[in-house]
Amino acid sequence: MILKQPFQITNTVGQFDVFATVVGGGLSGQSGAVKHGVSKALQLYDPSLRAVLKAAGFLTRDSRVVERKKYGKRKARRSFQFSKR
Repeated sequence: MILKQPFQITNTVGQFDVFATVVGGGLSGQSGAVKHGVSKALQLYDPSLRAVLKAAGFLTRDSRVVERKKYGKRKARRSFQFSKR
């Protein structure tokens, strides 16, 4: 359903075949990534579709990424458990 949204908004349903390999993240994140990629591909195919896709918010990328692990920490910010004795 989410993957079909760019095609439905641009009235190009059934005109393209999509083969995508996605690794990592969850189902929601993967479907959003494919939706973003399909939207960018449609924009490259026909630049006049950019206004429609941008108004729908399909060309906006979520820039949040996993923070790196720091030296002396258990994870990015979590410290090791303190032991009094």
